[in-house]
Amino acid sequence: MHNHPNVIAVRDALENAGLTIEVVILDEAVHTAAAAAAALGIEVGQIANSLIFDADGEPLLVLTSGAHRVDTAKVAASLGVTKLRRATPEFVREHTGQAIGGVAPLGHPKPVRTLVDVDLEQYPVIWAAGGVPRSVFPITYAELVRITAGTPAEVA
Repeated sequence: MHNHPNVIAVRDALENAGLTIEVVILDEAVHTAAAAAAALGIEVGQIANSLIFDADGEPLLVLTSGAHRVDTAKVAASLGVTKLRRATPEFVREHTGQAIGGVAPLGHPKPVRTLVDVDLEQYPVIWAAGGVPRSVFPITYAELVRITAGTPAEVA
């Protein structure tokens, strides 16, 4: 699993951003924030869910705390987007090269516009997916914003 192309892409992207962070492979896939938090022994709010939305046909990555859901109407209004909806599995794979459940905040074929949930800032360490459903990595809020060129936003 450490040699999966998606995990390698994420590891390379982290290194290119100047970070030495190990991508952790869990014993089993974690498809929800609650499952990931339980596997890591942390609060569910410390999980940075990587959610891809279809924003008028363009991909939008919202890195949101596992403690709540994205308010799509609020986000659409703040971005001036007419229609914001959860992307199909095909749309997600096309724009990230990764499958739903393992989408990382980086390591995509090309940059994706990104919003980072300000609620994540309260945690000293947050965990994000590493390219496949069993992979995660720890990072600080400030570094997550930096490496994704994300915009801090209220998304809930």
